[in-house]
Formats: sequence, C-alpha cells, structure tokens
Amino acid sequence: MSFISRREFMGLSLSALSALTLAACGGSGQSSSVSSSSSATSSSSSTSSESSSAGAGRVTAAGTLITPYDEGYSSGLHHATIVVKDYGTIKVELDADTAPITVSNFAHLVNQGFYDGLKFHRIMKDFMVQGGDPKGDGTGGSDVNILGEFSANGKQNDIKHERGVISMARSSSSNSASSQFFIMHQTTSSLDGQYAAFGHVTEGMDVVDKLAEVPAIDDNGTVAEENKPIIESIKMDD
Repeated sequence: MSFISRREFMGLSLSALSALTLAACGGSGQSSSVSSSSSATSSSSSTSSESSSAGAGRVTAAGTLITPYDEGYSSGLHHATIVVKDYGTIKVELDADTAPITVSNFAHLVNQGFYDGLKFHRIMKDFMVQGGDPKGDGTGGSDVNILGEFSANGKQNDIKHERGVISMARSSSSNSASSQFFIMHQTTSSLDGQYAAFGHVTEGMDVVDKLAEVPAIDDNGTVAEENKPIIESIKMDD
C-alpha cells in the first residue's frame, strides 16, 4: 500500500508548511502524506459479510473489515512490544476505545505473527517511520482492508499525530488501510483527522529516533533494501 506523496498532500494542505505531511507510501521529509498502494477497496455496511469463522469481525463483500474481531481487543487500552533487530525495543499503548477496528486488526495480525520479519521500508526524518508491508516496498498488505477510523471518514478520533503516535498508512481511499503502520518521529498536525491514529509510544522513542536516521534514497523516504530495519517481532502484552 503506498502513501499519498508528500507533494500531493502539500497541495491539499499548504497551511502545514512547518510540518512534514505523511505520504502514505513513503517519502523523506518532503512529502507529508502517508500512503500505501495495496489495492484499496471501499466498504459499505450494506454489503453482506464474507466471514463465517467464529470470533471474526464482519468483512464486507469488498473485503473490508467493518467491525472489530471478537478477540478481546475491541475496547480499552492494550499494549504491544515491537523489537527492531539491532535497534532496540519500542513499547506502544493502543487505544481501542478510540479506534476499535484498527486496534483489533493490528492485534489480530500481531497474534498471527504477521509482522515478524517484516521491515521499515519508508523513513522520513522529522516526519515518520513506516513498516508492516509484507512486500517491503509499500505496495503490500494483509488479506483485508479496514474501515478508516478518522474524522474525514465520518468516525470520531481525537488522537493527534504528535511525536510518538502510531497510525495506519493508507492510499487515497479512506478504507484502504491494511497492515502498514507508521510511527510519528515529529508532530505533524496536518495528518489529524486524515489517518487512523490508534495509540502512542510509551517506551523506546530513542529507538524511533535511531530509525529516523536511516538514510532514504529519494524524497519519498524509500530505504535501500540492505538498510531496511527488520521488525524482529511484535507481541501483544495484554
């Protein structure tokens, strides 16, 4: 899944000149949109569910998760530990009261071991670090997309994209987020209400700072394959 380019985002948000906008699929400090280019499918609550397994969230015929998985992560605060090989450990607190579908989907993938061995493929110092793509190039995702839980998509979400906040990457389609996530290196208020923020770092911002120093090979934050930091594991703590 690729992010909207920073250039495109800046065209929509010229007032945020001092903040790097998140480019869904990548970009180094020059574009401020966070995008992914995995196939984005819009969802509608009127479409029938394709999921029949016990405990599964409701997935529309278009392949979009529109209710949380019934796995214990649909409300309250939860915690996860991200271990980045050779860099250190990042601990995050996830707010399922604010973004239940997003947290539920993230926890579902974590408990499947989906993220273990994946990489941070897009890094923009003073903006964000992005990972969680099984293809490693900003074009991949999991089997389903999820309903975008942010105000521009009609869902209340008061979490601001401040330093240390974790949020979901998406393409231009509101319901296109899947597995790719990003962690804010610096506050970028122009992303507020445009992306599904769902928690924040509680320990390990020094690790995020080290990740942000990894050089990009273009203005979209693309990291050379040999330099991509590896997510050794992500585990749910509660």
